[in-house]
Amino acid sequence: MSDSPDPKPSRNTGARTPARSTPFGVYSRPDSSAISSIEIIAIALSALWLLASAVFFLLQPSAPPSDAGDQGLRFLMTMLAIFMPVAMIWVAATAARASRVMREESNRLQAAIDAIRQAYIAQQQGQSYESDASVTRKLDEIAAAARKTETTLATFQTRRETSARSAAPARTARVVDDQPTLALGTPADDMTPPLSHDDFIRALNFPETAEDEIGFAALRKALKDRNAAQLVQAAQDVLTLLSQDGIYMDDLRPDRARPEVWREFAQGARGRTIAPLGGIRDRSSLALTSARMKQDPIFRDVAHHFLRRFDRAFAGFEAEASDGEISALADTRTARAFMLLGRVAGTFD
Repeated sequence: MSDSPDPKPSRNTGARTPARSTPFGVYSRPDSSAISSIEIIAIALSALWLLASAVFFLLQPSAPPSDAGDQGLRFLMTMLAIFMPVAMIWVAATAARASRVMREESNRLQAAIDAIRQAYIAQQQGQSYESDASVTRKLDEIAAAARKTETTLATFQTRRETSARSAAPARTARVVDDQPTLALGTPADDMTPPLSHDDFIRALNFPETAEDEIGFAALRKALKDRNAAQLVQAAQDVLTLLSQDGIYMDDLRPDRARPEVWREFAQGARGRTIAPLGGIRDRSSLALTSARMKQDPIFRDVAHHFLRRFDRAFAGFEAEASDGEISALADTRTARAFMLLGRVAGTFD
């Protein structure tokens, strides 16, 4: 059977046009030109009334002749008596038909509204599912990165301990180190030139743009240095997590602390003594970071790992750095992240 509508529908069978498919479902639109039961009843009543009127006036005895005025009034009253009820019948039929059309249109409108509501709810549920899936995927990626970092740190610590034991005079077996040795027995790390303070500071600030060749060059040099690379990677993880909450280090304007305060921190001072280092005053950033530290264990672990790496790296840097270099490092993105996380973690309390 074909679903296409009949090009010549019958007008006296009360047929309706076939259902039309819409985005909100399938519904039937009545054919306004079809004759419904209301019109049939109106025609029958009109015919019955006209027949009764004809019988009444035909059986009426002839009236005596009268003047022209009386005949005109009689004819007018007769026409009113015959056609006024017919007119009232069709007025009622028209009102009933309009009421039926309004009721059907109201039902179709209600069905369309219900379909729109269901489609909207389904769309929102789909978007919510996609959003939950995206958040879960990001959390899995962050967890994998955190596990990789911890595994790398554990492996590095184990290799350092093994290397120290193998270097003892009383060793009985040679342990193979993770770094290859040269022909003269010099480790590869000893052949790498030491990282300059300028490159270390520039690497902790990260490249400004994709065209920042000097920044990328400093970053590559820092990644070749073991201690600097660990701090850079920890800072990168923290900055990435903070950016997910819309917290960017470029937007923060911390109060500057004197180099003497930074030196006290490097030498082990904690609490009120180094309180000026917590110069971040942005309330929204502090509130968002504090809430995430309490609710997100992955973020909390990454943040504490970053604080430990910054503490160790800065202790070695401070011993050889000038006051100007310390001030320059304090203005980097990594140092601002340390100020923010240190204040949230209570390092400066």
